[in-house]
Amino acid sequence: MACHLTACCTLLLVGLAACAPAVAGEWLSYRDAYRAMVVFEKYGGQKNFLQSQLQVTPRERGASLDGVQLTLAGKTNQVNLPLDPLGRTAFPLLKGAYDENVALLLSRKIGSFNMRPRVSIALQPDGVYEDGELRAACEQALGFARYGDGSLRTRQCAGVRFVFAKRAGEVGVRVRRSDGSDATLAVTPGVAFPGDADDSFPTVLYRFAGSERGQLVTSYPPLAIVPLFE
Repeated sequence: MACHLTACCTLLLVGLAACAPAVAGEWLSYRDAYRAMVVFEKYGGQKNFLQSQLQVTPRERGASLDGVQLTLAGKTNQVNLPLDPLGRTAFPLLKGAYDENVALLLSRKIGSFNMRPRVSIALQPDGVYEDGELRAACEQALGFARYGDGSLRTRQCAGVRFVFAKRAGEVGVRVRRSDGSDATLAVTPGVAFPGDADDSFPTVLYRFAGSERGQLVTSYPPLAIVPLFE
């Protein structure tokens, strides 16, 4: 069975309150989220190809993130944390917010949500990805995953999954092989990250094949690139 990277799994060692349901009108402790997110910052292994974000996702299929806002609500000010189409945001590691233990609030009463750390592969602005760099990124992600979950020590990097916006226009990933041949990879609907309820994002799976090398070119910028462990 395939095992995709989820930072929620790899950070269980901190007893993630950030993976607990958070309902609009209730608040989540900033300190709990901070302790979960800072693990990536303190990790001493290679991670230059990776990025870490906090993700907000509906727990029920069909629920929408449209109009949902995540806010740091302190005693004297509030800071809105903008969410991307996958519900992710760059989580600020702020000493003042930690000392005050500000609240993390959601803006709408539309049911239950999950908040969880997510680690993915950093995107390239030109949309071109070297096979060797994707392999290195996957290995970095696996190293971090093993740092928090010893059961992953038997897993290996099998490939990566490109996730695109639902209204991204012409979605596609083309492989330029070292022998000069080109191939376009299939697009299928799926989840961005394991455990997400929304399985209708356009996704493209690229599997590592032996020692073959080449380039991957995206026709439209992906929202995320998620490593695949098997």
